[in-house]
Amino acid sequence: MIKAFVFLLTFGVLLVGRAFPQENSDCMTCHEDKTLKGTRGGRTISVFINEKIVSSSVHSEVSCIQCHVDLEGSDFPHAASVKRAACNSCHEDIQKLYDGSLHSRAFNRGDRLAPICQDCHGSHEIISVKNIKSKVAPINVPYLCGQCHKEGSPVQLQRNISQTHILENYSESIHGEGLMKKGLIVTATCASCHTAHEILPHTDSRSSIARKNIAGTCAKCHAEIELVHRKVIKGTLWEKEAAILPACVDCHQPHKARRVFYDQGMADADCLTCHEKKELKSSEDGRSLFVNYSEIKNSKHTNITCSQCHSGVKPSHTRPCDELTTLVDCSSCHTAVQEDYQISVHGILASKNDPNAPTCKECHSNHNILGKLNPKSPIFPINIPNLCGNCHKEGKKAAVRYTGTEKEIIQNYTESIHGKGLLKSGLTVTATCTDCHTAHRELPHIDPSSSINPTNIPATCGNCHHGIQEQFEKSIHSTLVSKSGKKLPTCENCHSAHQIIRADSEGFKQTIMIQCGNCHEEIAKTYFETYHGKVSQLGYTKTAKCYDCHGAHDILPIENPISHLHRKNVVVTCQKCHPSANRQFAGYFTHATHHDPHKYPWLFWTFWGMTGLLVGTFVIAGLHTLLWLPRSLQWRRELKRRQLEKNINNLESTKDGNNTNG
Repeated sequence: MIKAFVFLLTFGVLLVGRAFPQENSDCMTCHEDKTLKGTRGGRTISVFINEKIVSSSVHSEVSCIQCHVDLEGSDFPHAASVKRAACNSCHEDIQKLYDGSLHSRAFNRGDRLAPICQDCHGSHEIISVKNIKSKVAPINVPYLCGQCHKEGSPVQLQRNISQTHILENYSESIHGEGLMKKGLIVTATCASCHTAHEILPHTDSRSSIARKNIAGTCAKCHAEIELVHRKVIKGTLWEKEAAILPACVDCHQPHKARRVFYDQGMADADCLTCHEKKELKSSEDGRSLFVNYSEIKNSKHTNITCSQCHSGVKPSHTRPCDELTTLVDCSSCHTAVQEDYQISVHGILASKNDPNAPTCKECHSNHNILGKLNPKSPIFPINIPNLCGNCHKEGKKAAVRYTGTEKEIIQNYTESIHGKGLLKSGLTVTATCTDCHTAHRELPHIDPSSSINPTNIPATCGNCHHGIQEQFEKSIHSTLVSKSGKKLPTCENCHSAHQIIRADSEGFKQTIMIQCGNCHEEIAKTYFETYHGKVSQLGYTKTAKCYDCHGAHDILPIENPISHLHRKNVVVTCQKCHPSANRQFAGYFTHATHHDPHKYPWLFWTFWGMTGLLVGTFVIAGLHTLLWLPRSLQWRRELKRRQLEKNINNLESTKDGNNTNG
């Protein structure tokens, strides 16, 4: 009676509120009852809905009536017979694919085994495909499809299907092992080959597994299938009929795909029949064609055969390489590297057949290719400056092309902190040419995508100096912070590109103020008029420089609370040099100038007042001296006259005395 009363009360409230849109809470009034039953196809089913499951599904934001469209605006309680949820109202494109599939055809003819959306995705508990708990997550797809297609299932028993043990064969294949044993979710599943919704028989020309389409289906994962196969498979096997290529399934059974090893187009021993002879030379240019096979076996290509690189050989010819005119194409294996090389300065020159353009073998050699961790390799860090120097040293073929002002790049690098760390200290983790310019994507600094473009330099240096990069990107010099539109400094403006010296060296400390003054010219002038600046000009490096007060890489506006010169931090900044500094001491005007009457009026008027007093004193003293000069000259003449008279009198007196004695 109580349940009936509650139901009638709820029904009355809903009836009164019918003018308002239906909400999920309205539906849950009845469907949260675990004992609630309904009918479908003559069968009694539970219509209980767990609201918690619905709210955690991908449809958590979707209302009930958006799927159960036939119930929109219906009375409560609604009719016992309810149509299935309409998925096509949101997933119209997927519905079109499903409508043309085998599953849809079976469903339309009344086959009770035909799967519909809810069978694969669930009804109310639909989870994202990225969630490993989802029925359609890659790791679960074989089990989902296997519910109908495994051996002994109703679908298998009902139909006379030639393909047997599909799920078992898949689980033992290279794809199945990768997925089920190693958890490799990017490997092929049932949906990868048959598609998820447009499942068609292989006899249908539209099918993803039709003979003409199977290569494209496989190529979604296995790129450049034809190019790769042509290099390792004999022509007779690859092309059984002229201009007719085999389909993938001719060699790799659909559900038994395993590793397949074919006979090589040419065995290395066949090549060495001629090329192990040291006297073998080219008939065109006389170069040696001798191949030291031991170098190949000790190189990174030890498992690569000759014919995989020299793919133009034809085993059917008496001399298999007689028509071999093309150079080795390294991009067949190193596609990403080749893409970078093609857009680089080196690659562009090579595309123009410039003889100065370096190729793969010039840096990596041809047969003796060693890894970058091998000290004997030309691309081992310590060897890179010499490798790049083969072209970029002064006077070499690359150096003569320079249009910029920078010269002696390799020499400057060897004398820099990076070069000394690498070549003198053997520090192989220090920066080399390839760390800054990249190994294969060398671009001029004016190119926006270049690693040495001003906008990218902080990130390039940050590959090693990450902590400093983080500081710099938050500073006023960073393009991420400053929106002034002015040219902002980067690492090379203060540290240079190839002549980088230690920041704690005397030379760097003496020049950094000039570096700052290149942009802050007026401020630099005021600095050099202060005690700090004048002492610095005398050669003392222990006095405060720009970076001592403003910071080196974390330069921020004074009003920023974490700035070194913010009022909360300025005393601590001064105390780095002056331990007894206090708030009054920190009030010192570091850049005060007597040229600015608005910013420093007391200093301006005091300076000019003292200057006026000094000039006035000298002017009055000068006038006094000038006016006194004639009288002084007159006195001088009078003094000389009197002295002369005195001397004459003395002389006469002396003569008179001599006469008397005589």
